[in-house]
Amino acid sequence: MADGMRANGGMSANAEAARHIDEAIRAMTLNYGDAGGHLAEAREADPGCAMADILEAWLLALTKDGAQLARARTLLPGIAEAGLTEREAHHLAALRHAAEGRWPSAVAVLDRHLMDDPRDLAGHQCALRLDGYLGRFHRQAARAARALPFWSKDEPGYGIMLSFYGFGLEEFGDYARAEDVARAAAELEPYGYWPHHTVSHVLEMTGRPDEGIAWMDGRLPYWSDPKCNNRVHIWWHKALYHIELGRFGDALALYDNEILPAMRVAGTQLCNAASLLWRLETLGCEAGERWSRLLPLWQGLLPGMTSPFNEVHAAMTALRAGDRAAYEEVLDGMKRTAAANSEIAPAYRDISIPAAGAMACFTDGDYAGAVDGLLTAETHLWRMGGSVAQRDLVAWTLAVAAIRAGRRNVALSLANERLALRPGSAVNRHFLHEARAIAA
Repeated sequence: MADGMRANGGMSANAEAARHIDEAIRAMTLNYGDAGGHLAEAREADPGCAMADILEAWLLALTKDGAQLARARTLLPGIAEAGLTEREAHHLAALRHAAEGRWPSAVAVLDRHLMDDPRDLAGHQCALRLDGYLGRFHRQAARAARALPFWSKDEPGYGIMLSFYGFGLEEFGDYARAEDVARAAAELEPYGYWPHHTVSHVLEMTGRPDEGIAWMDGRLPYWSDPKCNNRVHIWWHKALYHIELGRFGDALALYDNEILPAMRVAGTQLCNAASLLWRLETLGCEAGERWSRLLPLWQGLLPGMTSPFNEVHAAMTALRAGDRAAYEEVLDGMKRTAAANSEIAPAYRDISIPAAGAMACFTDGDYAGAVDGLLTAETHLWRMGGSVAQRDLVAWTLAVAAIRAGRRNVALSLANERLALRPGSAVNRHFLHEARAIAA
């Protein structure tokens, strides 16, 4: 029975609306296609389709950007609780938490719901994304493992569910199994973002950049199509492979020719641009005016934003653009959120604000101050959010700061750690060479 049918805990008694809800969920979970367009069609076929409103609110809330969050909150009072199915009621309860930045509570609602409704792909996608914002992508491995026995390998949606499992395994550090699972999911759902993304991560984390470029080139038609809503992030991964191979000019060309033209004005996308430029500049590449062109895109998103991860990247952009007033504005917003009694306030206080301050030290040439600040943040860095590969930006910057500060023992320790994990990395070999050159 289709996801949109009431008999499956569903969404609408109207068959046309149910079909569009199914298509919206497919687009949402593949990150491919126009989920919003299908929701509009569902609403036209059935103006009382609550799940269309719920999914639209999810799409807005999951951006974490201020204006989109505000729009999500305006939708919620219009969704009447009377007559909701159990699935719809659980989604609405989770949404109310998520729209107010109560991400752990939202995930808790979804986790319990998915034990009763393990075939709810939208629920899995929302829980996965929220856990990612909390730095806990790995939890999807357990969540998917609970659900997969309730699926048949021959039915639509199985490949999507399998891809969720693969990414959870990758973030858990089970790279071999994650690669096998994700490659199998990619065969079932070639246009799916998650299986391609998972293999990209595995090849990055296991130090196989040549294979990573070959994987991406071989599947270019599947992930680079404009219908792939997260293709900017895949281009980012490809740029990282070039950096690992020492091809810094190629990485910067991907920024100019692929990432910027495809990038939407959304915090999750702007982070790709900021982190790539930051890495390249630490290696001696000059980003120039790219920073000043990137900063205005951030500034329209920041009021009301709730994202420790995104706001660190916004602060970095302001610093590198040379706009200290804009940096202070970002930092003030982070401090206001940290002072609030919210579930994510501790992540701001303990991780993101110290990290942003350390990035300011780094930009100002106070590398010793950057080392001290980043060492403090790194201990529980996962709480900032993002994937292991994304959070590596902080560890990367810490290694560079230690080298520039002349802290030989710290620099050697960090370089040895990085090289042990990825011995083929040109960047890590460079870090070790620089660390060894520091006078004892």
